[in-house]
Parts: sequence; structure tokens; C-alpha cells
Amino acid sequence: MEILSAAALGAAFASGTLSPVEVTRAALAAIAAHDPVVNAFVLVDPDRALADARRSAERWRSGAPLSPADGVPTSVKDLLLTSHWPTLRGSSHVVASVSDDDSPAVARLRAAGCVLLGKTTTPEFGWKGVTDSVRFGVTRNPHASDRTAGGSSGGSAAAVALGMGTWSVGTDGGGSLRIPAAFTGTVTIKPTYGLVPLWPASPFGTLSHAGPMTRSVADAALMLDVLSGFDARDWSAMPTPTGSFLDGLDDGVAGLRIAFSPDLGYVRNAPSVSALVRAAVSGLADAGAVVDEVDPGFDDPVEAFHTLWFAGAAKVVAGFGGADDPGLLRVAGLGAALTAADYLDATAVRVDLGARMGRFHEKYDLLVTPTLPITAFEAGRDVPAGWHSPNWTSWTPYTYPFNLTQQPAASVPCGLSSDGLPVGLQIVGPRHADARVLRAARAVEAFLA
Repeated sequence: MEILSAAALGAAFASGTLSPVEVTRAALAAIAAHDPVVNAFVLVDPDRALADARRSAERWRSGAPLSPADGVPTSVKDLLLTSHWPTLRGSSHVVASVSDDDSPAVARLRAAGCVLLGKTTTPEFGWKGVTDSVRFGVTRNPHASDRTAGGSSGGSAAAVALGMGTWSVGTDGGGSLRIPAAFTGTVTIKPTYGLVPLWPASPFGTLSHAGPMTRSVADAALMLDVLSGFDARDWSAMPTPTGSFLDGLDDGVAGLRIAFSPDLGYVRNAPSVSALVRAAVSGLADAGAVVDEVDPGFDDPVEAFHTLWFAGAAKVVAGFGGADDPGLLRVAGLGAALTAADYLDATAVRVDLGARMGRFHEKYDLLVTPTLPITAFEAGRDVPAGWHSPNWTSWTPYTYPFNLTQQPAASVPCGLSSDGLPVGLQIVGPRHADARVLRAARAVEAFLA
């Protein structure tokens, strides 16, 4: 069966030309065909999925769907609580117990009538930019099975890329939606912090966002409609939006003031990445945007990010009584040695960065960068072979700054490199400008189609 968008599925369900049951069976068949190679799922529940699909089909037949996404096959990253299923977080230190609660994002998916297929792979506790774990093995790239899918939402990205469900919900604490989207040629947006509620709170604190992973910008907008909204369990949850992120999605970029930073002033890119990103930015200018090549003017905030991230790693490892991943144990040890003053100093860097970006966006509506400086490297490694650093942040310099600032940031595919691997374009907006970010992503998608 052709892999259809969520919007196309809704139209087909409404007309009766397709049934949620047929589409769910096709998604389960795709899982059976592809998952042995890419290892995107830690749990698949065909019986529950088909039962949900049959209930959705009856709602469509009676003219009473719960939402436009009723019946859409969906997966959930295995960091988010999902009632009826264990949440194992990629670790042998987590007991396989079942919660009675859904995280807010999962509750939203159920309320919309989405068909939940299963849970997708994550590295242990979602701590790094690739997806592998001692408990569940290595997740591989749909474009080349010897390469990584990225992480930590690599299972979700691989599933979506191969039609193992229409879309997936993942998380992003330092790039964990955008990294795998760029490596697999899929679409995502890390929303403004609080737009998609999170509960229980991430051990990595207010760096972590939840958001959609899809095959198209329109699906990302529709899924963000489903996921966003107030939840009292999250003390930082924003009010429920009054409109749809699909509104104005195809209005284009004419007149938008866009800053293009090819390297943030301190990053070296692979030549093929630079060429594809620059070509996509030229397309934005051709579409009527006013594009200036300019850096936002901040130094690499990686040390501040490390302080906050390593402290979170120490917290999660202590909370679960250990970890399997040697890299996680290394950074957790560094985090355990940090002081409260270190944490406050890092927070001060974060506050300054947020203020700088706030002033920057008084002049520019959007900032555009590469999503990553490289294409996908060998699977089963934290960093490319021969790399200068053991830290995953060393090859993700474009993503974590905007977790520090909590801004919306999308990744949209902008072509294939000379080795046939996807390259992503990152579009960053001021806080609460998620619709504008999606609008620009849709413009890129349209002129590269």
C-alpha cells in the first residue's frame, strides 16, 4: 500500500475508500518487513492496534470521528509513559512494570483516536545523539543499514521513514528530534517549550521537549495540533492553542526577514552539507524572503549545555540505580561532581543566550542553519570513526543551543549528499512562532519537491 499522509488518510476514511483497519494492517506488515533490519521498535502490539483500528473504522462509518487524525497509525518513543505497555527507557535497570498513566502527548493521541502500534527505540534514558542500547541493540538508518539513524528519537525516525506507521511522537533535549530527522530525511519540529506538555518531568529538566516526527510538513503541523494543549500535570504547560498550525501553512515566505548562518561562526561543515543547505536558502530568497547571511553572534554554549546535561545524566543514573552504557556512566560521573554554583553559572549562560536570541529576532523573523554539519556515520558508534571528541555534542553544534533557549526549531530535508544520504535544514524561530517556522519549512518542502 502507498504510504499516505495523515491528511490523505483522513480524507480516505471519510469517503470510505480506505479503512483504518486496512491502513493499520499495512503498517504492521511494514514493521514485519523492515524492523528486523533497522530495529526501530522495542514493542509492537498488533492485537491492541487492530482493536483500536476497528473502533476508529466504526466512528468514521457513523460520521463521528474523534479528530481528523482518527485512525492514523502512530508510534511512541519509549521514554513516554503509555498505559498498558511498559516504558523501559532503553535500560536493563528499568523494571518492566506497566503504568496506569499516559504521558500528556500519549493522552492526546488517544483522545484524537490515533491507533497506537507500539513503542520505538531510544538509547539508554535518551542520553545521546544516536540510538543504541545494551538492552535493545542498534537502530539503523533506512537509507543505509550500516549507518546510524541518529537519536535519541532514532526509532521514531526510522519507523516513519519506512512507513511503519504514519507518524511518531519523540522527544528532544539537545537535538533528539532534529538529529534523526536530518539523518533519515524526515520532518520534525521541536516546539516552543511547554507547547506540548511533558509529564513526568524529564531528568534533563527544561531542556527537553516533545514533538512530532513525520514525512511531511503538513503532517507535522497536524500532529502538533493533536499533541499541543494544556495539561495540569506539567507546571510549565502553555495554554491550549485556539487555532490550527495548518492555518496559513501554504502562505509562503514572501517578505519574511531570514538570517542565514552557514556555520554559526564556529562550525565546520562537510562540503556537500554546505552546498545543499545554501541551495535551499537560495530557494527561500527566490520565494520572496529577504535573506541576509549573518551569524546570531554567540559563542558555542556547549560547556553550559554539558553542565545541565551531565547533571541530568547523574540524576537519572542515580534514580535507576545504574546504567549499561559506558558513555552515560562517564558523563554521569562528571555530572555528579558538579556543584550548585556550576549549575547556576550554566543557567546564567542560558539566560544570556535567550536574551541575545530575543534581540536577534527583533530584526529577523527566522534563523536558518544546517541541522547537522555531517551526514549519518557508522551505526553503533557515539561519534564518527576518528572523531576529535567522545561527546555526541561535538557533531551536533546546531541543535543544542536552541534547547537552551527553548525556541521552536524544525528540520526539513534539503536533498541527498554525494554519498546518497539525507541532509537537513534547520529553521529556528522566536519563542511561540511555531506556525511561522512550519510555514517556512513548508516553503522549502514545496520548492524542493
